[in-house]
Amino acid sequence: MDNISLVSNNKRGLSQEQINQALIDSLKCKKLNKVLIVPPDFTRFHSNAGYITNFYYHMLKDIAQVDIIPALGTHAPMTQEECEKMFGDIPYEKFITHNWREDVITIGTVPEGFLREISEDTYTSAVECQVNKILFDNYDLVVSVGQVVPHEVIGMSNHSKNIFVGLGGSKIINASHMVGALYGLERMMGKDHTPTRKLLDYCLKNFLSNINILWVLTVTTAPQDEIITHGLFIGEDRRPLEEAIELAKVKNMDIVQKPIKKCVVYLDPKEFKSTWLGNKAVYRTRMAIADGGELIVLAPGVNTFGEDQEIDRLIRKYGYVGREKVITLFKECDDLKNNMSAAAHLIHGSSDGRFGITYAVDKISKEEVEQVNYRAADFNEMVELYPYHNLKTGWNIVNGEEIYYIPNPALGLWIEKGRL
Repeated sequence: MDNISLVSNNKRGLSQEQINQALIDSLKCKKLNKVLIVPPDFTRFHSNAGYITNFYYHMLKDIAQVDIIPALGTHAPMTQEECEKMFGDIPYEKFITHNWREDVITIGTVPEGFLREISEDTYTSAVECQVNKILFDNYDLVVSVGQVVPHEVIGMSNHSKNIFVGLGGSKIINASHMVGALYGLERMMGKDHTPTRKLLDYCLKNFLSNINILWVLTVTTAPQDEIITHGLFIGEDRRPLEEAIELAKVKNMDIVQKPIKKCVVYLDPKEFKSTWLGNKAVYRTRMAIADGGELIVLAPGVNTFGEDQEIDRLIRKYGYVGREKVITLFKECDDLKNNMSAAAHLIHGSSDGRFGITYAVDKISKEEVEQVNYRAADFNEMVELYPYHNLKTGWNIVNGEEIYYIPNPALGLWIEKGRL
């Protein structure tokens, strides 16, 4: 098929009619009896992938078997309530849960030499590529749906990441996270062709070339919590990713003119229930916050650290103690060696002492927050100081103090112009 590239030049984004027609056109001349749709989970609610998945389901359900497996990665399974909110009237029993520890098979090994080359010798081991075995269940087409946005592990999210991390096994998830963490997230965020991207693209080219995958990629923003789809890119090669990245650089990267001394980030409790997810507040702002500054994370829904029980235990055990300390612990401790994604997350989640991080919580104790090396505050008390409902995105003056407010860190990347 010919690639489909739609970009809206108006602030309302693409219309529903434009999106619908593009989705219809994307399946023209395809004879389909069995289709697997791989959308993101609820943590990517604002991707508009929910609507797109629903449209594809209803377009295909009467002519083909349609299965849906959200790309959970290490995240917790979606609840029925989350599925209904994100995907509409698709029956809950149509959703298959990805188990990253058990439902996977090894389909190839990425050689050590390639890892050394792409990581500049920061990662020096071969990597087993594992994916959910469902991909090999004789589907005529796999439809991979998702949003392209700056990302701390890979630079820009989606495409091969949706498959090899979203439906990946522990070995490829662990390795991909650690490759990026050792190379340095600030060297990668907002960029294509990072070491992690090269690793996953290698897996796609060498181990999944016989699987028919249709990439359906969006670029969105969500002012006032309303999803605006600025671009829709569909195709069977890498071009949709490359075109989406260029648009996401415009729509999802915010350049601030001076370092932020105090940054206040709100985490929607429906979307962010763990620091594993909520630390996007750290990753996406760290290139904008001033040395000696402060990040305040308003986190009313955070009730745990890891989405996975073992990762949660490791975060509680070691804490966000800084890059160099975590690398030392990683070399010494078998439980971190066996859970590299947890080690990578601990590296990403620290400011390395450059600025303070305060989690304002309601559903987890202050003692637990302090145990993992963050400052802790009461959510309700902090809201009195920083009433987020009354704040505008960007610079605000609150009680004579200048702050920078971000209502959803998952939708962007903030960089101080001096760091470009």
